[in-house]
Amino acid sequence: MKIAVLSDTHLERVSRQFEDIYTKYLSGADLILHAGDWVCPELVDFLAQKRLHGVSGNMDPPEVRRILPPKKVLELGSRRLGLIHGWGSPKGLEDRIAGEFEAVDAIIYGHSHRPQCHFREGTLFFNPGTATGFSAAGRHTMGFLDLGESIRGDIIEL
Repeated sequence: MKIAVLSDTHLERVSRQFEDIYTKYLSGADLILHAGDWVCPELVDFLAQKRLHGVSGNMDPPEVRRILPPKKVLELGSRRLGLIHGWGSPKGLEDRIAGEFEAVDAIIYGHSHRPQCHFREGTLFFNPGTATGFSAAGRHTMGFLDLGESIRGDIIEL
């Protein structure tokens, strides 16, 4: 299963740039995950043309918060994935979100706009960074997850 992962798109509308990202990177995915800070409900509708799971983030308006929960657990085959946006300072973010889930194989999150892909105590912590939002590093990223005998994550630069 090819899973595309986004977060922190911060789009006020579906832009031409995002349509190009969709065509090049998302259209071939079996599933899209979005870890919050969509900013516009139109983006939710646009991505829902594929199988989609998402959560709301701290910058999302009420229209997005009404349709997306702040966190969720997905069961995909034998794997359990926690999906959450995150909050507060980037420092200690993973400690805060780890306490939100029990018995998950991976925690997919956003908020910091900083890509991360590493294991901690047997759990994959995966932040795809930002595909279209502000990036202090000046680079836009997204990610892919591969759920096979093990979980593997890849961050790609756009």
